[in-house]
Amino acid sequence: VDERKNPDLTCLVEATRTVARYLKRGDYVVYESTVYPGCTEEVCVPLLEKGSGLKLGADFKVGYSPERINPNDSEHTFSNTAKIVSANDGQALDEVARVYAEVVAADLCRASGIRVAEAAKMTENVQRSVNIALMNELQRLFSRMGIDMGEVIDMASSKWNFVKYRPGLGGGHCIPVDPLYLVSAASKLGVEMPVTSSGCAVNDGMAAYVVRSLLGAMGSDGRGARALLMGVTYKENIDDIRNSRIAEMVGLLEREGMSVDVTDPHADPDKVYAMYGIRPVPALRPPYDLIVVAVAHDEYRGLDDAYFRSISRGAALLGDICGLYKGRIKSLGYWSL
Repeated sequence: VDERKNPDLTCLVEATRTVARYLKRGDYVVYESTVYPGCTEEVCVPLLEKGSGLKLGADFKVGYSPERINPNDSEHTFSNTAKIVSANDGQALDEVARVYAEVVAADLCRASGIRVAEAAKMTENVQRSVNIALMNELQRLFSRMGIDMGEVIDMASSKWNFVKYRPGLGGGHCIPVDPLYLVSAASKLGVEMPVTSSGCAVNDGMAAYVVRSLLGAMGSDGRGARALLMGVTYKENIDDIRNSRIAEMVGLLEREGMSVDVTDPHADPDKVYAMYGIRPVPALRPPYDLIVVAVAHDEYRGLDDAYFRSISRGAALLGDICGLYKGRIKSLGYWSL
């Protein structure tokens, strides 16, 4: 999305123009990008026709099959995850399904049209966004009430139909972005989406909420303190740093007068600097007044009270966003979502 949170289709448009230059009669073009319903047919197809001089249906075919891969998930892979397939006509749908069947062992779900397939993928991600926002909202309330959100979720999970979403920063290239595509498409039709929009607003405010909570737990305005943020990627054990909320947290902490070090064993330091202007430190520079473990990388799971004490000073605070160390920290202050 752009600065106004409207869809930025630049990459999709440029890729389509590239394909159009090489398109020939009899070709198929299948899109997998997550887009709002209508984008493939209203934006991409006209570009293919203009760039190639060919006509959809008569000269070439178009399909849409949304990507459903979950990064760092060895259980749900490309080949064993049901694949939604769609196309501009029945004959094209048969061919698109035949090709995907060569590499996908799971079910092929045939949508009646491209817009249905686009809407299905949007619905998957919007549902996750809204559920995460609900957990974030409840966490804020229960925290004010002195109730442990983690224990609440564990108790609620004892019922068979409870879906175990947890509060979090909600970064990445899907959850912070895709709902906004749908909100933008809805606004053009004069349709309001208050639940989806509110969910986005709640999730967008989580970095600021975490920083306020950390400062409150420190009992300090942060001026002159030294902080360490461990984890930049949006998810554990991957190198993807897109829409990382950690960059926002760094800016907020620095605005409070803190000196902030950032580290991540999976993120490429040059990419972090290029995207956010933040240079991860090659080695820690203790002692720290605030340590925030923001991502549940495997490298962090085995750390203990003694380790954090060794890199901290005085009445230091450990911010455990993922809840990795609950009940294990004795010699530092402790805060968690």
